[in-house]
Amino acid sequence: MTSTAVSTDRAADAVSWALCPGCRTVHLGNRLLRGLWVCPGCGHHLRITAAQRLDALFDPGSARLVDSSSTDTDPLGFSDTEPYPRRRERVRRRTGMREAMLVATGTIHGQPLVAAVSDFRFLGGSMGVAVGDLLTRAAEIALARRVPLLMVTASGGARMQEGVLSLMQMARTTQALTRLDAAGILTVSLITDPTFGGVAASYATLADVILAEPGARLGFAGPRVIEQLLGKPLPTGFQTAEALRDQGHLDLVCPRGDQRALLGRLLALTAPAAPEDRTGLDAGTVTDPEALHQRDPWQSVRRARDITRPTTADYAARVFTDFLELHGDRLAKDCPAIIGGLARLDGRPVVMVGTQKGHTAAELSARHFGMASPAGYRKAARLMRLAAKLGAPVVTLIDTPGAHAGIEAEAQGQALAIAENLRLLTELPVPVVAVITGEGGSGGALALAVADRVLMLANAVYSVISPEGCAAILWNDAAEAPRAAAALGVSAPDLLRLGVVDGVIPEPGDGAQTDHAATAELLRAALTATLAELGDLSAGEIRCRRSRRFAAFGGLSSPRSDSMGME
Repeated sequence: MTSTAVSTDRAADAVSWALCPGCRTVHLGNRLLRGLWVCPGCGHHLRITAAQRLDALFDPGSARLVDSSSTDTDPLGFSDTEPYPRRRERVRRRTGMREAMLVATGTIHGQPLVAAVSDFRFLGGSMGVAVGDLLTRAAEIALARRVPLLMVTASGGARMQEGVLSLMQMARTTQALTRLDAAGILTVSLITDPTFGGVAASYATLADVILAEPGARLGFAGPRVIEQLLGKPLPTGFQTAEALRDQGHLDLVCPRGDQRALLGRLLALTAPAAPEDRTGLDAGTVTDPEALHQRDPWQSVRRARDITRPTTADYAARVFTDFLELHGDRLAKDCPAIIGGLARLDGRPVVMVGTQKGHTAAELSARHFGMASPAGYRKAARLMRLAAKLGAPVVTLIDTPGAHAGIEAEAQGQALAIAENLRLLTELPVPVVAVITGEGGSGGALALAVADRVLMLANAVYSVISPEGCAAILWNDAAEAPRAAAALGVSAPDLLRLGVVDGVIPEPGDGAQTDHAATAELLRAALTATLAELGDLSAGEIRCRRSRRFAAFGGLSSPRSDSMGME
């Protein structure tokens, strides 16, 4: 492998005047250059070259280009209005590029990475054999150096002039990313306009984290093809980044001026942490049921439902460092009832996932009262798989009346989504700590609580069914909910006796709702100490202990000794 420094001539980048395709306004070229070619009027992101992209993203002077030489191919002797080799040479002279992609190594905010950046000027950024070679080479370098791979896409799809060999590059690039998955190497896509066809249906959408520029279009079939097929205009915003984010296909839409900072955060959050001495930490949790205040279970239910209690978003801001929320289930939606992403806990990289309610009627409604849809559980599963790939512990925070019930949820496979999460958590090779922070309702809560350690706040509750539901079914009277709460054993002392939870985190004053900061500090201490206890276990030991923990909930055996490894 040979490399050269990236040379970006900013004077050459500047043009006298440029027309914005978005608002049709003519701007002075130097003004657009200073704004990274984003229209100051309408915010439209104009296309930029691969070299300009590297200059905008990489730390100054850090980028080194990887040799892009490869054997030219013309397997079909293809000719349309001119022979393919002649067309390719003409584009090379016009762009100064040998192919439609640049590969470079360097740093962003001091974090090393490899980048493969497409350039739409070169035959529409189409992917032929040479582009497949370059993407594969970039993945090989990332694997050898064990650094993340960033892929910036801009492509019309496969290169038709190379026939079926261009189609094969979809499989080649997919295999390259699969090797990075197996090695635990982070992959990131930055979707720019346009990204279609074989690129969209291979490496562009297989990354761990998918970012997109505002207005960028992404899809398998291009809009002209779809319009011709349907015989009518497409909806406004169709295939745009904003629509795809709402449909669960993207993590974040990020303006060009913010991309370097966001990528720096992402790379820092997934970089290995320096080992820290966490021995002797005091979890501050109560493990003796008799040491807990024995309050009326119905009182606990009411306190658990208090909308002034801290939410998962509150804890994300107070307990963790630099929480970066990721979005989407990669299939259909971004469920607002579950939030999750990357963060650090006392310097340790973690993946945090939790149900989210709200503090007002509007927030509760927008978050579906913390009741997740199938898309929410699939989003959680995607993030937990990312944790497994990166070797990061998982922390789940649970406050939900239960999974969302309704026609749409059932049609989208609510039962299957929950079952798949139970299976995934059973086999996840990294430590998992679950905390019931408010309500732990039925299978909707358990879908995030198959963990190595299950903790709960002192006023939280955990139950197979809501007290009202139990009372309506068994007493034929929902007003018997207080009686049902006592009978179900929903509060901390009963759950600790049963071994369903391993520890209870005290709450300050009259409850977590009275002091968010103090509650967050108690939760942070408990999580840090608990993860320290689990940190030295191998993947095999983690799976074995987790299996024993839940297998013990049967017959007349006592689950606590087995689950805690204290035989």
